[in-house]
Amino acid sequence: MDLQLTGRTALVTGGTKGIGRAVVDALVAEGARVAFCARTQGDVDTAEGELRAAGHDVAGTVVDVADPTGLADWVGASAERFGGLDVAVANVSALAVGRDEGSWKASFDVDLMHTVRMVEAALPHLERSDQGCVVAVSSVSGREVDFFHGPYGSMKAALVHYVSGLAYQHAGKVRANTVSPGNVYFDGGVWQNIERSDPDFFAKAMALNPTGRMCTDEEVAYAVTMLASPRASFITGTNLVVDGALTRGVQL
Repeated sequence: MDLQLTGRTALVTGGTKGIGRAVVDALVAEGARVAFCARTQGDVDTAEGELRAAGHDVAGTVVDVADPTGLADWVGASAERFGGLDVAVANVSALAVGRDEGSWKASFDVDLMHTVRMVEAALPHLERSDQGCVVAVSSVSGREVDFFHGPYGSMKAALVHYVSGLAYQHAGKVRANTVSPGNVYFDGGVWQNIERSDPDFFAKAMALNPTGRMCTDEEVAYAVTMLASPRASFITGTNLVVDGALTRGVQL
């Protein structure tokens, strides 16, 4: 099925690794032009080089998404470079799972406020698109109390609430949805690191997955790309759970 993303322009934060890179790969495979950012110059250069070598129209930029000015400048420059914006994907997380005040602040600044600030900067451009949309990556930790309750889970829950309000406020102009993955395993990711450093905890987490495995970053990217597609033109305000039935709460 053609997802009608050819020629569309998308923003992706944290686009060099894991879910973010998988989202970039999925969007460009559908013909979209993508501006992505990450904190590390080497990672940005590598990803940009690989994608351009494959014939894709991309632009990578070093951005600390916790810096309001830098984030807004990147959004504006990307819109100018590509002549507008159609999709904004907020993906970056601080992955702050501690209970200290620093973890709360990092989760607030990165997980929640980077999404809010990115959206505020992108909205004027998205509203000029005939299919403007926002997709934010949340987590099942925002849906239930699990290993990562506290700052991480709280801010992921706040993301779902924020995006739902955004969908209502801008209905008919810009769509807005969240994707909530379960445990996502990819090379260099959190769960691979836990598997190596704390195999007992990893085994406990794996045992909770009724499918017998964890999610892949490509599976999350499919959900994001589907929601970004103009074919999802009447899907807005939803939280799409991608967890292989890991969580058992009923969404009403």
